[in-house]
Amino acid sequence: MSLAPRVVLVHRTTEYEELVAHHGTHGQAAFFLSTRGRDIEEVAERHHRTRRALAEVTAAIPLTWRQARVERADLDRFLFAPEDVVVVVGQDGLVANVAKYLSGQPVLGIDSDPGRNPGVLVRHRPRDAAALLTSTNTSADELTMVEAVADDTQRIVALNEIYLGAAGHQTARYRLGLEDDGGVVEAQASSGVLVGTGTGATGWIRSVWQERGGTRSELPLPRPTDDRLLWFVREAWPSPATGTSLVSGELAASAGLRLTVECERLIAFGDGMEGDALELTWGQSVRVGVAETSLRLVG
Repeated sequence: MSLAPRVVLVHRTTEYEELVAHHGTHGQAAFFLSTRGRDIEEVAERHHRTRRALAEVTAAIPLTWRQARVERADLDRFLFAPEDVVVVVGQDGLVANVAKYLSGQPVLGIDSDPGRNPGVLVRHRPRDAAALLTSTNTSADELTMVEAVADDTQRIVALNEIYLGAAGHQTARYRLGLEDDGGVVEAQASSGVLVGTGTGATGWIRSVWQERGGTRSELPLPRPTDDRLLWFVREAWPSPATGTSLVSGELAASAGLRLTVECERLIAFGDGMEGDALELTWGQSVRVGVAETSLRLVG
C-alpha cells in the first residue's frame, strides 16, 4: 500500500519571536524597541498574520495526508522525501532557501504578508491552499538553478545565485576561466564572484547588472525558466599580478565557469545561506554552471 502524500510546511521564526526570545518577555521587547523609536505592535501584528496563515494552510491539508513542519534554520538537517509536497509560508526568499535541499518535489509558495512581499515566488494566498493541494491539474514552472561542484565532490545548488569569495571582507585571490575559452585563465583579486539565474535577476544579480550598464548592457537578464546564467566579478583589482579582463559574462546550459583558489581559504554559498557553505582551500578548483535539477514552483 502506497503512503499518503506528506505536506512539509516550511516557515521561519518571526521578528517578534526573535525579540521575545532575546529579551524574555513581550514587555521587555516593547521597551527595547521604544528606545529605538519603534512600536512593537507593528512587529506583533506581522507575527500574528504569519501565524494565521500557517494555521489556515494547516487546516487545508486533507485529513488523510501526512504532514511535517521545518523551520528555516533547520533546513540543512531535514530529510525531504521524493513524495513530499513542500508548502512555503512566508517571504519570497524562503522559497529560495528551501530550493537547494529539494530534488524535484513540487513547491507551493504562500504569501503570509501580502503587500509587503513582492510575491515573485510566494504567489498564492492562504485561502488558495486547499484547492491547490488537491487539484490534479495544477501546473508548475521549472525554474533554472545554479550549481557549484568542487574537485573533491562537494556540491551546492541555489535558486537565485551562488557567491564565491572570502569569508568576511578579505580579498579573494584565485584564477578564473571559462571552459569554452581555450584554456585561457586570469589571476584575479576581488570581492568575489557572483553567478545567478533568472530568478536571481530580481535580486542581487540585478543590482550588479544595473551597476554594469543595465539595459545598455550586452548581457540581457535571463528569465526564471531560461537555461542560462549571468556571472560578475565584484570589484576586480588590477595589479602587476592580477587582471580585470574577465569580469562578466553569460553561461549557457552546457557551459561552465571554473575558479581555482590561490589563497588560504575561500567559500561558496547559495542564496544567502552562508552557514551552509563549501570550504575551499589553496589549489582547489570549483566549477559553476546550470544545475541538473530545477525548482518545480506551482504556478
